[in-house]
Amino acid sequence: MTKKVDENDESQSFSALFSDAKPIQHQQYIQDPKEKRALNRRPMAQQKKAVKQRAASFEFSDGFEAYFDPHKALKYVKENTEQAAQGVKRLRRGEIVPELILDLHGLNSAQSKLELAAAIDEATHKHYECINVIHGVSGGVLKQKVPNYLVQHPRVLGFHQAPLEWGGNGALLVLIDIPRDGKL
Repeated sequence: MTKKVDENDESQSFSALFSDAKPIQHQQYIQDPKEKRALNRRPMAQQKKAVKQRAASFEFSDGFEAYFDPHKALKYVKENTEQAAQGVKRLRRGEIVPELILDLHGLNSAQSKLELAAAIDEATHKHYECINVIHGVSGGVLKQKVPNYLVQHPRVLGFHQAPLEWGGNGALLVLIDIPRDGKL
């Protein structure tokens, strides 16, 4: 029931035009208590974390320690791989720019394993050749463990200490093995 309005008469107020309007009644959704308990048992974030944890624990071992010469820049080249040797040389010269940056500041070793595995997986799926892993310069746990984790991963062809513009002593440029045939 709307009132007929003369288009030339602008003196009518807004409230006069809509005086017959009625407010909308909102209906509330009441959740079933059983459904609510089922949702609260294991939030989605915990489920995703559990999946990441399984994937990361499969790839990395805390007991493995590789030897790195303390008097040289931190680097690793996968054995019997010419592609890796050439790639690490290009990393050292700064010819490869990282396409993904992973900052591990503030994480413990368990969290860093999850993030590292996820970053390598993401780089593999998006066909990124190089990632920058920032572990920090403090000489703490991550600076020692991150290279050991990287050596263990089957998709890592090699890594080299990052140049200053990418983090210097506190970061590594990691070369990822991208499957050329499209199979992951």
